[in-house]
Amino acid sequence: MKANDCLRRVRYILELDDTRMMATFAEGGQVVDRQTISAWLKREEDPGYMVCEDRELASFLNGLIIVRRGRRPGPVMPPEQRLTNNLVLKKLKIAFSLDAEEILVMLAEQAIELSKHELSALFRNPSNRQYRECKDQVLRNLLLALQNKYRPEGRLSSEPDPNSPWSQAQSDRPKPS
Repeated sequence: MKANDCLRRVRYILELDDTRMMATFAEGGQVVDRQTISAWLKREEDPGYMVCEDRELASFLNGLIIVRRGRRPGPVMPPEQRLTNNLVLKKLKIAFSLDAEEILVMLAEQAIELSKHELSALFRNPSNRQYRECKDQVLRNLLLALQNKYRPEGRLSSEPDPNSPWSQAQSDRPKPS
């Protein structure tokens, strides 16, 4: 799955504006300006479209984990140079605090049937003989399921959502002094 598509979908799911996107990238260790974010979010056929590289998406997903789960002691994890669907799936699982059962239910709602063993194979080390490659279809459907969970039909995007994952993440963090 293209990094631009993943970035666009996560932005929509969490209703992130440019300022929050820049803050999320900064948490992941990368400084990005509004123009760059805007170029990444455009469709391929639009003028000004710019490809979001794997390293940039990895920085964003690492920042998303920090924003939603909190910073771990020690240095920020450096972004991966090459992202696979398996790594994106793993980072989304961590960022959204999903367990295997939740992922299986969410995928089943999207008509993707996986067993617990098949799902665990997606999270294994690539050198493991039980490792399986995560196909675009699985990642797309998980993102669609997250969208259905966090952006339910009928709620206008202009209405603040007290249950928004961004709101929860921000309210749990200590306020800067």
